[in-house]
Amino acid sequence: MILCFRIRWAIGLVVALFMVSCTAGASDPSDSVATTPAEPVAPAELAVTPAPTGLAQLQGTATVEFVVNGESVVVEVDGTQAPITAGNFVDLVERGVYDGTVFHRVVREPQPFVVQGGDPQSTDPSVPVQQLGTGGFIDPDTQEKRFIPLEITPAGAEQPIYSQTFESAGQTVKPALQHTHGAVAMARSQFPDSASAQFYFALADLPFLDGSYAVFGYVTEGLDVVDAIQQGDVIESAAVIEGLDNLVTE
Repeated sequence: MILCFRIRWAIGLVVALFMVSCTAGASDPSDSVATTPAEPVAPAELAVTPAPTGLAQLQGTATVEFVVNGESVVVEVDGTQAPITAGNFVDLVERGVYDGTVFHRVVREPQPFVVQGGDPQSTDPSVPVQQLGTGGFIDPDTQEKRFIPLEITPAGAEQPIYSQTFESAGQTVKPALQHTHGAVAMARSQFPDSASAQFYFALADLPFLDGSYAVFGYVTEGLDVVDAIQQGDVIESAAVIEGLDNLVTE
């Protein structure tokens, strides 16, 4: 009975993560998903998916500091395993996109799950609370919402898999970056390439999310602050304090 409850709980949380992710109403990005292999294959046998071009990339690591409730949360962002996901995040931090945004979703019951925030529209008090979780970053150069592909590197692989979950890619190994307590990952809709600006902190080890969502870093200081975040708490500021020179924009 306990095992069945845990399975139902995990499935329910994954569905919920889809439903409140950042791209409701977006054009269908699933056209870019590659064909699913018929049989599971090892990393070396996977067809090479070229990395998308025209997106910011982090070539190395960077350190980001959030201030939440007057306290510091430090995140080590890993561009070695998730260059586009990490590059997008660092670029948005540097642009000030996260300053003043709200953590619109906190799930701790029946077990600790995630703290989710980063919806740019949450800085506008006139936006209804029920609408939070549907916004993304509007690029001022194009006036269009920026999307990034799902990007997950298998452990031991030289490059990420793009636009596919591990399940759809037939991948059987674990990701290089996993959903341990304090992991930071991108929220998205049910479409793999629908992440934009929203991210979440893992409040516990969440292995059932591995291979489906893109982890791009870990909290290195202030995990107790993250664990105490409540729905409606604000990111007072976010700044790149180290590694900005590793950010490459095209």
